[in-house]
Amino acid sequence: MKPLRDASLTDAMLSTNKLACLCELADARGVDCRRWFWGLGLSREQIRDANVRVSFRQARRVVKRAIKALALPDLGLQIGRRQTIGNFGVLGLAMMTARTFGDALAISMENHIVTGSLMDISFAPISADEFAIIAKPRQVDPEILPFLCEELFLSSLILCRSLVGPEFRPLRLDLAYPAPAYASFYAELFQCPVRFAQPESCARIASHWLATPLPNYDPISAQLALSLCRQQAEASRRSEIIDSVERLLRQRLKDNPPLADIAGALNLTERTLRRQLGAAGTGFKSLHDRVRAEQARLLLQGSNRPIADIGTAVGFRDAREFRRAFKRWTGVSPKAIRVSS
Repeated sequence: MKPLRDASLTDAMLSTNKLACLCELADARGVDCRRWFWGLGLSREQIRDANVRVSFRQARRVVKRAIKALALPDLGLQIGRRQTIGNFGVLGLAMMTARTFGDALAISMENHIVTGSLMDISFAPISADEFAIIAKPRQVDPEILPFLCEELFLSSLILCRSLVGPEFRPLRLDLAYPAPAYASFYAELFQCPVRFAQPESCARIASHWLATPLPNYDPISAQLALSLCRQQAEASRRSEIIDSVERLLRQRLKDNPPLADIAGALNLTERTLRRQLGAAGTGFKSLHDRVRAEQARLLLQGSNRPIADIGTAVGFRDAREFRRAFKRWTGVSPKAIRVSS
């Protein structure tokens, strides 16, 4: 098992797209999914926010709870078949406007993290006529491997067909887990031979597809979308614990929450929270001050509220105390920020 501070597990890099789909399915079936997020520094409402990012650890916990609550053996297939190119966001646009299908695949290999993918994906040539798309879990977990593979390969198939046409299909699908009771569904959905209990999970694809030109090719749109993908990937590389603490602080700034309250909301002891923040290179006070400074600056520049009211909004009871703190954080007074804006 990988250590807690493995960045691939604990950095908040993933979009909430997959979790939002699980919540939508829960809503359709009358299942209350709010408790799936307890103790994770997340809420059902935040999953709808395109700016929120989660870690693999958080997403895995939600997926496990969803599998148990929904009790659908083929849950991964059900989520995968609900995907469209729109669910891939800016990555879908970058792929759609690429010159060829091969270019689109290269873009997806480089940027799949921005879609909320819970697996690592790589490209491997097999012969002149065939290549493989290989999917590996970031952490070995047999309980959720079928869900991860089903969702990834089926949503990817739907994406590929939206790019090059409904006749697209893999040559073969290999999966690194035993055949489930509903294995017959796979052949029907993927329209190719499917082998279970294989050494690795991969889709084998005919190489002739790579040169297929895409009808929506637009070099300017493609460059813009690819640039946005890279910006999203870079901006989302944040520690899970920092992201969770900052999110809770923003929600409770007016109450000036102490470390004990934030630790309790995350189902952590104060000592554990201090240790995890220290391992991420920061401390609770510096995070709290940064969030207060950012929010105060936004309120000063974006409203005409009295400075004392803004101090109250970020947790200060005394206006003079707020003015001193703001100058310590920023080097200027609240009044100077308002004048300069």
